[in-house]
Amino acid sequence: MSNPFNFKKVAIITVLGALISTTGIATASPIVKIDGSSTVYPITEAVAEDFQISKRGRIRVTVGISGTGGGFRKFCRDEIDIVNASRPITQLEMDACKTAGVQYIEMPIAYDALTVVVNPRNTWSKNITIEELKKFWEPAAQGKINNWNQVNPAWPDNRIKLFGPGADSGTFEYFTEAVVGKSKSSRGDFTASEDDNILVQGVASDMYALGFFGFAYYIENQNKVSAVAIDAGQGGVIPSVKTVADGTYQPLSRPIFIYINAKSTEKPEIMEFVNFYLNNAPALVTEVKYFPLPAEVYNLNREHLNKKKIGTVFSGEPEIGIKIDEILKREARF
Repeated sequence: MSNPFNFKKVAIITVLGALISTTGIATASPIVKIDGSSTVYPITEAVAEDFQISKRGRIRVTVGISGTGGGFRKFCRDEIDIVNASRPITQLEMDACKTAGVQYIEMPIAYDALTVVVNPRNTWSKNITIEELKKFWEPAAQGKINNWNQVNPAWPDNRIKLFGPGADSGTFEYFTEAVVGKSKSSRGDFTASEDDNILVQGVASDMYALGFFGFAYYIENQNKVSAVAIDAGQGGVIPSVKTVADGTYQPLSRPIFIYINAKSTEKPEIMEFVNFYLNNAPALVTEVKYFPLPAEVYNLNREHLNKKKIGTVFSGEPEIGIKIDEILKREARF
């Protein structure tokens, strides 16, 4: 399988495949259309590549990256079969889907630790409190909080350069809700990109930079950036398999999802792909450096798919600090 983090390739992966009939006429293969979160992209891309190999080109899968918000806009216009989402569907998106007659099956597929990173030469901020992050990122900071020492006098009197996902990103929404207290509430003078590799490169090239993105991108780039311990009041905690599993890495741990258009499940290729996804998710989630959910969650997802369980177990509003065991309880009550 190719490196799922190589964004030098076009962000839409396509494996050429056409079925040749006995008459020698080529016919187009069925297509599974997916778009949305750059955070979920590595998992879905890995699944898509393995699935297409297993089908020997008989089914094509395209995976785009337009951010969670951009993906949901396409999804609720009935333009794609599946949306990758780094947060649950919002009330506005529920309303948009309802207006368009789009019903959906919700599936949590992994757990992520949103990771705050600095340049490896940064020796002063190995530990950052949520309040300090807020002072850097809140809207009121724009034009006022420009240097590190303005937030903590022990830090250097040098200009900070901030990097983060764009406004269409579910990661941006989650971070601003968890840190600032309101989704999408942020200063605007930071370098934004839906391509997390650009964020990695930005932090790696500036000693005074700070950024955030999904855990998998940090793990793939540990030689370029350093993770910061997050202090939510109980001391600094570094994101890891252990701290995510035991719930101590808060408030930046979160579930990530795929949503399937219920109408699309009438097509055999969609059912084949989603079942392949669920069967292979634990191994592939681990392979691309995210955290798999308990087996019971994938089994419940499969049950919901077969029974066409429509809707969401979330409120449509941002929910911070949801732990893995809470996901299992919600899915079991669905």
